[in-house]
Amino acid sequence: MAARAASRKLAELSGQAKIAALRHAAAALRQNAAAIVSANAADVQQAQAAGLAAPLVERLKLSDKKVAAMADAVEQIAAQTDPVGQIIEGYVRPNGLRIEKMRVPIGVVLFIYESRPNVTSDAAALCIKSGNAVILRGGKEAIQSNRAIASVFAQALASAGIDPAAVQLIESTDRALVGEFLRLDPYIDLVIPRGGESLIRAVVKDSTIPVLKHFTGNCHVYIDADTAGMDRQVRDICVNAKTGYPGGAVCNAAETLLFHRDAAERLLPAVCADLAAKGVEIRGDQTTCKLYPAARPATEEDWFTEYLALIIAVKVVDSLEAAIEHINHYGSHHTDAIVTRSIANAERFVRAVDSASVMVNASTRFADGGEYGLGAEIGISTDKLHARGPMGACDLTTYKWVVRGDGHIRL
Repeated sequence: MAARAASRKLAELSGQAKIAALRHAAAALRQNAAAIVSANAADVQQAQAAGLAAPLVERLKLSDKKVAAMADAVEQIAAQTDPVGQIIEGYVRPNGLRIEKMRVPIGVVLFIYESRPNVTSDAAALCIKSGNAVILRGGKEAIQSNRAIASVFAQALASAGIDPAAVQLIESTDRALVGEFLRLDPYIDLVIPRGGESLIRAVVKDSTIPVLKHFTGNCHVYIDADTAGMDRQVRDICVNAKTGYPGGAVCNAAETLLFHRDAAERLLPAVCADLAAKGVEIRGDQTTCKLYPAARPATEEDWFTEYLALIIAVKVVDSLEAAIEHINHYGSHHTDAIVTRSIANAERFVRAVDSASVMVNASTRFADGGEYGLGAEIGISTDKLHARGPMGACDLTTYKWVVRGDGHIRL
């Protein structure tokens, strides 16, 4: 495949060559902004005519400002330290052999995603920076936008003297074609699906290639007993974690609030009222319903649910340990937060909660590649191998062992 050949050439490029290519791409995005926005307008019109849900239409929309933000992200990625060739660790053995563990590109990445066309630019830039070829398969609702953005990257690569096959867009919207690509393990090294749970589960089921993914974002905020004087922070963090993205339809939005019993009477009614004022439906356990009578009774299913909507589950727990147990049992290992004054409780929470991102006195909405300084993300992984959390360029590398000797032989 052309992508495999391009990946091998890309792996040998210097950091400066990749920087030049990405700067070409950022400039080309700005120069072609009008064409990209025009292509996007056609996608939006077709999506609305097809009855696509309003939140998905909003994710689909591009503007001059969003295209400029895409170009800014490409430049941020270009400016980052090149991960390829970094020595993760190195040491000299007693026999004089020098052992090094060196970062190298993965090879060819198949990226399957929905709705957001800006992700086309993010994925292309991150794969170029990390020395990987990428095959992009976006949703049919964004095909014209994705085609315009991918064309910009192909032209930028060619202008920089790099094989444009390093960034390829699958233009067919036939779903059956995806299944064929998922079985091309001799040519593709990694699959990253980004979208709804049904899409990701279908990819995992059909793929013969390793898959990095997260199924759901059932995120929690735990309000500790030791929060005296933090009322405003608690209320702001809880409201932002749930409503910081319109409609709450994002994977790092909080879906459950856990209040320590000693803080519940003081804080729970005010937090629930703040959320209700933003249009959020409260579903609570028995104690929550007593403290905030407007809450609907929660079911067992609510504790497992990623709503992706203006609904939140609320529970009162007896201890920090009970909160940790609840999160590890019901959560999706995506992002979970604690609000506390206690350093000891914060450290206990950080060590014990088995999630890709753990926040201390901060909203779950910060679980994002851009907010982590990665420039962008190709996805968020809740796997434990090989990457976890928001994935930037460094997470799109693996490593090889390099052994340097001086005529050494093994006796």
